[in-house]
Amino acid sequence: MPRPKAEATPHDEPRAVALAPDPPWRKPPRQPRAPITTEAIVAAALAVLDEVGLDGLSMRRVADKLSTGAASLYWHVRNKDELFQLVFDAVMEELTLPPPDPAHWKQQLRDLAKRARSVMSQHRDVGRLSLGRAPGGKQSAVIGEWFFSLLSPLGIPDRAIAYLGDFFGLYVGAFLFEESIGVSSPTGEDMRPEEVAKMLREYIVTLPAEKFPHVIRAADLLFSADRDDRWEFGVDLILRGLETYVQRGKRAR
Repeated sequence: MPRPKAEATPHDEPRAVALAPDPPWRKPPRQPRAPITTEAIVAAALAVLDEVGLDGLSMRRVADKLSTGAASLYWHVRNKDELFQLVFDAVMEELTLPPPDPAHWKQQLRDLAKRARSVMSQHRDVGRLSLGRAPGGKQSAVIGEWFFSLLSPLGIPDRAIAYLGDFFGLYVGAFLFEESIGVSSPTGEDMRPEEVAKMLREYIVTLPAEKFPHVIRAADLLFSADRDDRWEFGVDLILRGLETYVQRGKRAR
């Protein structure tokens, strides 16, 4: 004869073993890693660049930022030089270009220089990184085509337009690089830029006036610390030189 089923009691319920914490010696489960892509590597490299500068940018530091080993990066990037190029390309891809308008070519080039300076200033040491490098890949073609579309209708020769892109980039990069390293003191001491300018100016104005009348007269201009004014002068100088190549009503080749 079957026994009557005993009534369940609280002691018969399954114990909540899963709610107990793991013992302290057990390693916690690893969080799933995001897949490593070239884009992720470049983004991590930009973050490292902003933190430690170009001298500190290494494959190992980028790998650490991605919680992986440096060897994993080489599936996507050949070496550090290619990484530098990819980083520079990524920065330059932030540079937007308006539709070329030859009727307003000077203002468009002036605006382009301003935007390039602004974009490159967003990340540490990009001015230095740009020296010896040109935008690669599609951005190089985009920028080059824009220059030709803007300037060819003015009759400016292809040679001048082709060289302008290189010179333009060199001016922006070199200007930013010099800004980033500051002004060195003639004495080797740690001095603020305005202190260095004051020291040099005071020397100039003490020179014999009969031998150095011009530099004494222009002492304030020679040692002006207005970086923006100097920047604008450099851009204006480039545009004035380029204007000498304009051939009205003729499309040159």
